Amino acid sequence: MTMMTPPPVDQQEDEEMLVPHSDVVDGPAQPMEVSEAETAVSTVENQPAEEPPTLKFTWTIPNFSRQNTRKLYSDVFVVGGYKWRILIFPKGNNVDHLSMYLDVADAASLPYGWSRYAQFSLAVVNQIHTRYTIRKETQHQFNARESDWGFTSFMPLSELYDPGRGYLANDTVYVEAEVIVRKVLDYWSYDSKKETGFVGLKNQGATCYMNSLLQTLYHIPYFRKAVYHMPTTENDAPTASIPLALQSLFYKLQYNDTSVATKELTKSFGWDTYDSFMQHDVQELNRVLCEKLEDKMKGTVVEGTIQQLFEGHHMNYIECINVDYKSTRKESFYDLQLDVKGCKDVYASFDKYVEVERLEGDNKYHAEGHGLQDAKKGVLFIDFPPVLQLQLKRFEYDFMRDTMVKINDRYEFPLQLDLDREDGKYLSPDADRSVRNLYTLHSVLVHSGGVHGGHYYAFIRPTLSDQWYKFDDERVTKEDLKRALDEQYGGEEELPQTNPGFNNPPFKFTKYSNAYMLVYIRESDKDKIICNVDEKDIAEHLRVRLKKEQEEKEDKRKYKAQAHLFTIIKVARDQDLREQIGKDIYFDLVDHDKVRSFRIQKQTPFQQFKEEVAKEFGIPVQLQRFWIWAKRQNHTYRPNRPLTPQEELQPVGQIREASNKANTAELKLFLEVELLDERPVPPPEKSKEDILLFFKLYDPEKPELRYVGRLMVKSSSKPMDITGKLNEMAGFAPDEDLELFEEIKFEPGVMCEHLDKKTSFRLCQIEDGDIICFQKHLVKKEIECRYPAVPLFLEYVQNRQLVRFRALEKPKEDEFVLELSKLHSYDDVVERVAQKLGLDDPSKLRLTSHNCYSQQPKPQPIKYRGVDRLSDMLVHYNQTSDILYYEVLDIPLPELQGLKTLKVAFYHATKEEVVIHNIRLPKLSTVGDVIDELKTKVELSHPDAELRLLEVFYHKIYKIFPLTERIENINDQYWTVRAEEIPEEEKNIGPNDRLILVYHFAKETGQNQQVQNFGEPFFLVIHEGETLEEIKNRIQKKLHVSDEDFAKWKFAFMSMGRPEYLQDSDVVYNRFQRRDVYGAFEQYLGLEHTDTTPKRAYSANQNRHTYEKPVKIYN
Repeated sequence: MTMMTPPPVDQQEDEEMLVPHSDVVDGPAQPMEVSEAETAVSTVENQPAEEPPTLKFTWTIPNFSRQNTRKLYSDVFVVGGYKWRILIFPKGNNVDHLSMYLDVADAASLPYGWSRYAQFSLAVVNQIHTRYTIRKETQHQFNARESDWGFTSFMPLSELYDPGRGYLANDTVYVEAEVIVRKVLDYWSYDSKKETGFVGLKNQGATCYMNSLLQTLYHIPYFRKAVYHMPTTENDAPTASIPLALQSLFYKLQYNDTSVATKELTKSFGWDTYDSFMQHDVQELNRVLCEKLEDKMKGTVVEGTIQQLFEGHHMNYIECINVDYKSTRKESFYDLQLDVKGCKDVYASFDKYVEVERLEGDNKYHAEGHGLQDAKKGVLFIDFPPVLQLQLKRFEYDFMRDTMVKINDRYEFPLQLDLDREDGKYLSPDADRSVRNLYTLHSVLVHSGGVHGGHYYAFIRPTLSDQWYKFDDERVTKEDLKRALDEQYGGEEELPQTNPGFNNPPFKFTKYSNAYMLVYIRESDKDKIICNVDEKDIAEHLRVRLKKEQEEKEDKRKYKAQAHLFTIIKVARDQDLREQIGKDIYFDLVDHDKVRSFRIQKQTPFQQFKEEVAKEFGIPVQLQRFWIWAKRQNHTYRPNRPLTPQEELQPVGQIREASNKANTAELKLFLEVELLDERPVPPPEKSKEDILLFFKLYDPEKPELRYVGRLMVKSSSKPMDITGKLNEMAGFAPDEDLELFEEIKFEPGVMCEHLDKKTSFRLCQIEDGDIICFQKHLVKKEIECRYPAVPLFLEYVQNRQLVRFRALEKPKEDEFVLELSKLHSYDDVVERVAQKLGLDDPSKLRLTSHNCYSQQPKPQPIKYRGVDRLSDMLVHYNQTSDILYYEVLDIPLPELQGLKTLKVAFYHATKEEVVIHNIRLPKLSTVGDVIDELKTKVELSHPDAELRLLEVFYHKIYKIFPLTERIENINDQYWTVRAEEIPEEEKNIGPNDRLILVYHFAKETGQNQQVQNFGEPFFLVIHEGETLEEIKNRIQKKLHVSDEDFAKWKFAFMSMGRPEYLQDSDVVYNRFQRRDVYGAFEQYLGLEHTDTTPKRAYSANQNRHTYEKPVKIYN
């Protein structure tokens, strides 16, 4: 997704934020140390001479983990005659991810008004296996305001800095940028409606996947008309009604002149802001949305529309070969999932879809009444729908790496799709052959980027004419056929050579933008589907509602346009103070956003404004006295002085300018009204000796703080002189003994000091606008209260914090809420949680903080007494959370922290089983201690069996752990720690024997034919002079492989990933001569065969808190 303006930092979601970098600093801007990476090496590959200018730039960054600068720039490289460079934040730009941007290198010296437009991708290369390189792609129009653009959350720092992940090797990182400079498009002045007749959809954060789907559905007029005809009423709220929200959205797409927001629709789905920042799957959203609409259409005039448009049927069959038996089952579909991998085009995918599978041998079919039989199994289509939605399987699960990968292979799709070809090879015998299944391409949904995130947009031809349009969030542009089809096939693109006379190999790069979903419309149905939709199809109440919305929007626009002509005057009164203090606020006097405001033209005389106030509040002009508010140095906000008669003769704009140094358009006033028997009377004269004070009453028994009024007092008088009036205001007996406190400030800490009743207000430094809190004199009963005095209560109010606690194993569900203090110590917090859980020993609790960006628990838990205060537990960079996660341990946390828990996979010598054991030992323990502990837990093949520990990663053995190695340095989060018995043949290895590694492998399909390891690696002893044939016999026996399967296996000597195939007569020993070569563990005997092992996700290689949220529409 592409965000054209940077969001506030507190909204920057993990993974999907595409923004210009912005440094967040506290306080005044400070110079920042910037390293130009003098030691970094950069290479440029084959810059082409033709348009559009394209270049791939590689930046080598040595000593990466020791870079101590906040920002790092690459060398400058030139594309399209422009200077560029890469900017990274090695420790993240205020996030726990690597931040990376493309930067215009000479932005500071370019002439006024410059701009340039580029499509580009940024990548961090995986040095173990390039297919796991993380790459993200976007485009941007660079200008003086946004001279860099990229990804604040490019990849988690935890992955980048883990050598096991392959991105950091030999303390070096390789960063790549592919940049295509295109013709500048004036983004800010571009008018989609004017240029194309269509408008776009605004992106809410990561909703480009939804925008591309909604545009596709909107441009199926029959579907749009059906949505308009869904029954809704004027009493429905768009945010609570999916039909009304969709009607409203479609109406605006049809009649608006500017881009349309989708917030109403996502709210009608029941989504919150976080859902809008989660990038979901277009195919999943399409299915869920259509199911939801189908349900909402039931019982209405448009019931069945979804089925009529999108529903087709296929027949699953199993047919016996040797007996007369056939089983069939009819199934419906709304879309078809087509394979991309191994298929060159849509027709090849359909061929694969209907491919016949033979059920024979061990896989025979049990036919009722005939027993096990050889059979054919397959799928044929009974009918296709008028609108055919083809979902291309661009994403696949890689079981070897236990992760999703994107398939960027070239995959072609035709403008016209003939599904009757070759005499209806895709059709079942029951299909209606009179229906002509010839389809025309209507839309192409594109995914640009990798599996870790990217951007969606759509190419659509709304009327099936030759003109295509690109719908890219808010922007709609005209495009040609080549951009819509050929450029979305994927695959590799070859750049023209810089020096064609030289025999340089052509540079190829993978195209990460490719088609992801196709929509075809049947030729015979296109007149019905591409129909006219006009105002008469739209309900009257909807037209009225949306017209009103448009008028309100126009009023708001005018309001903003005229804002410079007006002053906003906010008037606070005693009533506001009474309503707010002790409920909405406790400190200071009033929240100005909740008082009556007046919008007055700046030239209006203040006296005229007073007449407005008289009408509003019923206070005659001559009985009003207004005070100006002022912000004090201690950040409190108090009435400072009354307006003078001279000031009241001025226009309101002039008073605002004189009083408001912040230069906002607001004037804040306090209206002093004197009451006698509930009736307003003239305010008393105020001399320099008079002070206006405000009073709050505190009741420690409740505990409660409330506003009781104000008094004008003499600065020479003493607090004891007004206790009678205060008792009257509080409703106490006239002689009640009172305690008085001055509320001085509340930031950064509360300051509320005892006031000596016998010292004059002047000597106490009391002035206009000061606040005095009072309460009854403390007696034993009050002292036993939780907060016996005002300062303690205000301290509590300032620091109280509601914390939502969640069990770590259920990180999305609030389990309970506790009211705590930000000042609570670590022990205070765990004690309160233990009480809530009914746990006797608080030290058995372990807490984990919340990551505000990923909305998940942080990877590392809080150590025992590792933080001083609750406030430290809740802070995440510059944000504060209100969530903590807890675990209940089986031993106290201090004890656990002194131990190392190692996850060990034990492979039994004779049984086909793997058991995971969690071994918990002191951190200073050795591998030998682990093996001793393991022996007490596992079943050995014989009592004297010896065990060893191996480090396994991606189906390769990287290390045999020495018995003396300490376990505290062993990483079992990403690597598998495997325990196994040492075979007898290895114990008795002779001087002329060799111990070699044996791995299973298969070759990828496609051009590069890269080797992929799978299965369980193992060691094998080979003897001098032993041939491959002899070794094969031992391997077959060891692995229990049938003769039929084993005959298909190939054997190769592998060195640095390259296979050298062996013959049965080859002496294998001779290939493994040297033990001391660099990378000896990279030399192995490779067993090439098809991976037939059951696929399972292996959680050992997953992040501690992996969480992928499915698409849900709740309403």
